[in-house]
Order: sequence, then structure tokens, then C-alpha cells
Amino acid sequence: MMFKAHFRKKLPTFELDVDISLSHGILALVGPSGAGKTTILQCVAGLQTPSWGEINIHGKTVFSSEHGADIPIRNRRIGYVFQDYALFPHMTVEKNVMYGKPKKGSTPNKVLTASNVLELLKIEHLRNRYPNQISGGEKQRVALARALMTEPELLLLDEPLSALDHDTRSTLQQELLKLQAQWKIPFILVTHDVQEAEMLGDQIIRLDHGKQEVIRKLNKAQ
Repeated sequence: MMFKAHFRKKLPTFELDVDISLSHGILALVGPSGAGKTTILQCVAGLQTPSWGEINIHGKTVFSSEHGADIPIRNRRIGYVFQDYALFPHMTVEKNVMYGKPKKGSTPNKVLTASNVLELLKIEHLRNRYPNQISGGEKQRVALARALMTEPELLLLDEPLSALDHDTRSTLQQELLKLQAQWKIPFILVTHDVQEAEMLGDQIIRLDHGKQEVIRKLNKAQ
């Protein structure tokens, strides 16, 4: 099992209770705003600390309340694509992507260059442009490229397509599926859109006030 998380997190109005595992493919988290979807991603990434429990990525315990383990975000080998893309406006596309490069001392499995990743996401021609000179769909690809440059063992996507028009969104949904098949690492995707979850999710979990309901359990590939 490449990813396993069983934890609780106390929030102001309810307690988030999480029990998820994923060997490959895409896990889609759906539910209304404030249901705890983004909090799950942030706890997995190390941006928030669960109140109790354990999180394992690729055989490594990154958080354990029992053993006092809490590995910092920079050592978790996680790619994170934020809802607003979080690109640096003063950096070119290429520099934004390079910012994701693994830091010295980490031991990546693949040796990626910015050119590889720009090519993979079909944005090589944009390498010298700045974020304010490219479209929403292109920004999305740059954010994905930067996340992949970290050579992650798990990719977290927080409503990555919500700001895009219908056609761009459809194209990028197909590309995410292709990317996951190529990359062979688990993706956890947060979305409000049930259709998007149906299309992309090998597993689908619905969240409401911190409680999870499994809608689709089996991986499509199995």
C-alpha cells in the first residue's frame, strides 16, 4: 500500500475522522465547502498536524502521534498543487518549475530536468513567459510541472481545475488521467464537482462534517 492515513483532527465545529488507503490511481474527495477536504490534504502534506493518528507514504511513517513522529513538509516527497496555483509572479515559467527541484540531500528516483517536465505538460514554448502572460489552463500546467519536479511519491491536488472554463477543464482532466498512468504514483484530488470525481476517481470518498462515506471503493484498474 503506497499511501495509508488514519487520523483525527479537531476543527472548530467538528472532528475530522479520516481512514483512507491507496495503492495507485486517483482518490477523489468530494463534499461541500468546509467539510474537511483541504484539511486532509494539509495534514498529509505536513501543513497541519492531526490531533491523533498515523500517516504512511511509500512505506515511511511521516506522522505518528503514538511515536511522536512528524516529518517536516520538505522531507515528505509530496507534490502539492494549490487551488490558486501559487505561482511566483516575478519568476518565468521555467524558474517557477525549477523551484520544485528536489533539495540537496534528498534521493529522487528519477532524474528530471525542467525540459522533461515542460515537454510532458506541453508548455515548453512558454518557458520564458511570466504567469501574468499565460492563460488559466497554462498556469495549471505550470503548477503541475512544479509539483512533478519534486519527484513526489504522492501528488495532492486541491480543486486544481475549478477556475477553468469547460473545454480547458475537460482537456486537463484527460491529461491528469494520462499523467497518473505514466507517473504511477497515487494522486489525491479534492473537488466540488461530483462528475469530475466520477470521471477521475478510482476511489471516491464523500465528506460531510468530518465523516467520510466511501462511494467508490475498487480501483478501476483492478
